[in-house]
Amino acid sequence: MALFLLSLFKGGLKRVETATEFDTIAAISTPPGEGAISIVRLSGEEAIQDTQKVFSGKNLLHVASHTINYGHIIDPQTHQEIDEVMVSVMRAPKTFTREDVVEINCHGGIVATNRILQLLLSNGTRLAEPGEFTKRAFLHGRIDLSQAEAVMDLIRAKTDRSMQVALKQLDGNLAHLIKNLRQDILSVLAQVEVNIDYPEYDDVEEMTTRLLKEKALEVKQRIQQLLETAKQGKVLREGLATAIVGRPNVGKSSLLNHLLHEDKAIVTDVAGTTRDVIEEYVNVRGVPLKLVDTAGIRETADKVEKIGVERSKKAIDQADLVMLVLNSSEPLTTEDRQLLALTAKKKRLVLLNKGDLEQKIDLEELRKLLGSNEELLTMSVLKNKGLAELETKISKLFFGGIENSQTTVMVTNTRHIALLKRAEKALDAVLKGIEDNMPVDLVQIDMTSCWDLLGEITGDSYQDELLNQLFSQFCLGK
Repeated sequence: MALFLLSLFKGGLKRVETATEFDTIAAISTPPGEGAISIVRLSGEEAIQDTQKVFSGKNLLHVASHTINYGHIIDPQTHQEIDEVMVSVMRAPKTFTREDVVEINCHGGIVATNRILQLLLSNGTRLAEPGEFTKRAFLHGRIDLSQAEAVMDLIRAKTDRSMQVALKQLDGNLAHLIKNLRQDILSVLAQVEVNIDYPEYDDVEEMTTRLLKEKALEVKQRIQQLLETAKQGKVLREGLATAIVGRPNVGKSSLLNHLLHEDKAIVTDVAGTTRDVIEEYVNVRGVPLKLVDTAGIRETADKVEKIGVERSKKAIDQADLVMLVLNSSEPLTTEDRQLLALTAKKKRLVLLNKGDLEQKIDLEELRKLLGSNEELLTMSVLKNKGLAELETKISKLFFGGIENSQTTVMVTNTRHIALLKRAEKALDAVLKGIEDNMPVDLVQIDMTSCWDLLGEITGDSYQDELLNQLFSQFCLGK
């Protein structure tokens, strides 16, 4: 019975294909708007035939695979020429979707591109759903689920470092590691079955228990090593929410402008210039920061500024990192002390700006208000001093304990992190069951659960609802 269950697990969860699931689809694969070229992509058994219906040039049914062919798109009803195009023909299985794929390269622009798409749709092709091309690549075994998710990570990458991590995942580094873990678990489960069904020694139960315990500890350690990269990996994928806070006129907006390399925020010597929250993405030494320049926090009677102050406090609550800017040329104020207390439990960098002026801030008092391990960074945004050190600090803060991300497998996806944590808990249950002298059959259930949870990362086991949810986040044409 147990062997039968194992063989069932090994086959994964099967899905029922609908009648329209693998019909021919089409979508615009380039961003909307004006540009040099646009691409309309088709995939499916009838992709070449459907394109031939609207194409004037070589007979696409007889051209060699992976060739690009010159011609025109013609409306078969009115015989009107729509556009001059180059058509790429790629025959299955050597394509991204492992189906016949056609890409129509037309002139960039909204009108011509939409006309071509509408012609295809009116001649038998169906409009693709978001992410459906990548979904078909997964369903046909071209990529696994973690690689499919890496496609979107690659599109959304905000730094070179996050792009490299996404490329490594797309190449299958994470998938290879997960599949090795699953194979190790499967091997030990099979050995346990053999020991139970064909006992050759009196102490077979003790041997089987020891075998399960050793493998559970080994796999748990490898999962924990992966989870150690999760925090940094998630930062690379989603960006680090960073709030620049301080009382009015300490140089917050100047710091934002410097990091962005453009004058995004208004800078004046009038306190309270920034009255709302400004958000921008910036690349700091490979760390994608979602910078939030907040309104100066102080007591104010101004109705508009008061709303900005409340939004600033909310930004602090939601931030992963706080850059607290103080004016080193002035003594600490009540507002400064309040901000130090307000951000005490946050990961923060305390910055002493205006270091080019005479220092009047009481450093001894300030250090008493800081945590024992916190450092002060003196800088001058105006004179461009100390800013390189700030960027280095940010990078070390989040990547100090991680090897070069170009060579390390990093977990960046929230779904993967959650599944790894659940798999770790399943292994804890295995170890707890062994400690409590539970029957091997019951302990084996938790080990199998770990195997199955890891399979959800790569898509070796999945539900249709998961696929629909994941691929709906993709853009059309991908």
